[in-house]
Amino acid sequence: MRSRFRNDRQLTVRMTVTLFLLGLLYVAFVAALIVLLKSWVLVVVIAAGVLIAQYWFSDRIALYAMHGRIVEREEHPQLHGVVDRLCAVADMPKPLVAVSDIDMPNAFATGRNADHAVLCVTTGLLRRLEPDELEGVLAHELSHVAHKDVAVITVASFLGVLAGLMVRFAFYSQLFGGRGNKDQNTAAVFLAVMTVSAAVYAISFMLIRALSRYRELAADRAAALLTGRPSALASALTKVTGDIGRIPTKDLRTAQAFNAFYFTPALGAQPGIANLFSTHPSLEQRLEQLARISAELGEAAVPDTSTPTPGEAL
Repeated sequence: MRSRFRNDRQLTVRMTVTLFLLGLLYVAFVAALIVLLKSWVLVVVIAAGVLIAQYWFSDRIALYAMHGRIVEREEHPQLHGVVDRLCAVADMPKPLVAVSDIDMPNAFATGRNADHAVLCVTTGLLRRLEPDELEGVLAHELSHVAHKDVAVITVASFLGVLAGLMVRFAFYSQLFGGRGNKDQNTAAVFLAVMTVSAAVYAISFMLIRALSRYRELAADRAAALLTGRPSALASALTKVTGDIGRIPTKDLRTAQAFNAFYFTPALGAQPGIANLFSTHPSLEQRLEQLARISAELGEAAVPDTSTPTPGEAL
């Protein structure tokens, strides 16, 4: 499926390289587990089960975790109207539209491909954004689907999940194993599995974070060019980031597990080295890029809703 979202060769290359490196890491990880656990059936069953669950049920898992529900046009006509217009302009299939009844202003897209995608927004986002700002956010999320990076992030994340599950499995099998297992050999295997799993998790974590930060910049760029209103997207980014920063941390904890999928992360500013571990580029980076695009398009820095730009075909 080819849409009218601007192709991003750098994003494609980064996704390919990330999947290749994670694939090599995955093969090495499974081989190490088979040697250590001496049960290839167990390792293959766990690995296959996690991959299938991640790939086929990622949309349902994300919706369930965020209390999202599919909504029809009669319930949210304005939201469906914006999605319809964007999909028509982008020449792509319309995803399912969902709403999460939480105050945190955010949005995300998930699903294994464009024909099985879900676009979800929170009621907090709908209450806070103006129509042109909402359009920019939805275009950003639809670009993730069009560029296929939603599916790539979903598959890439599975290795880290598998490594985490193996750490737990090794821990509990050591803790609750029979007496015959509690010897020096078992302890050595336990330590080796924990070490290998932790190393795999750390490497996959960094690779995914690096790809995630770039894909957010790519989505901002694609959305700005599709709508012709980079300043509206910049306004939405500033507003949403500021509002999330005022939400108590305890209310964001549930959402943080899905930060890689969100329009903007469910946490406050991350100064210093913490940016290296962030799923998103800094607000400053995103605004600087949008300002450059705005200048290239000849758009005013401040949105002027009374005089639509030629690129505003929505």
